[in-house]
Amino acid sequence: MSDEAIPGVDTIPVIVLAAGGSTRTKTPKQLFRYEGKTLLRRAVETALDSDCAPVHVVLGAGAERFSHELIGLPVHVTVNHEWEEGISSSIRAGLHVATGQESSVRAVVFMTVDQPSVTAEILNTLRQKYRESRPPVVACAYDGTVGTPALLDASLFESVRALEGDAGAKLIILQQEDAALTIEAPDAALDIDTEEDLLRLTDQTKQ
Repeated sequence: MSDEAIPGVDTIPVIVLAAGGSTRTKTPKQLFRYEGKTLLRRAVETALDSDCAPVHVVLGAGAERFSHELIGLPVHVTVNHEWEEGISSSIRAGLHVATGQESSVRAVVFMTVDQPSVTAEILNTLRQKYRESRPPVVACAYDGTVGTPALLDASLFESVRALEGDAGAKLIILQQEDAALTIEAPDAALDIDTEEDLLRLTDQTKQ
């Protein structure tokens, strides 16, 4: 059951970042297919399967083409026309829409489309840890680092709005290192940036 369905409980939306231009690939990585679904569709369905709600999707390059992947899904789509600035512009756009008309939003979860092994359980754990002690950040830990998916408390929204260029949520996570909580999420380490990455993942799945 989502926060939306529980009166008096803070809303924790998910913002799926999918606006990048995928300059290193022939096919936009949002449309890479893994286990019968595009990475975009897979990420959004994962968000919808979690206890976080509502789900916002930020598109940019190829927005019209990608929007067809979201047909039938109960999500809010935002087009970031400034996507070429870098991921910060998509983060700001997603936060603006997620918090614009909803005063009960006390935290948001950011996730990307290029981590296909992220599960709804990971998102639920971020939410659970936040609701237990309300830290400023709950982030995933993997491969000796921290990153997305990550939950940021409303106290950091101004810092999010101040991001520029290719600075993403990781910058804020590191700034809050002393107060942040982390959860072990080795599945989040898998990051698909190129066709070769996808082929390796497909081959590993077949073994």
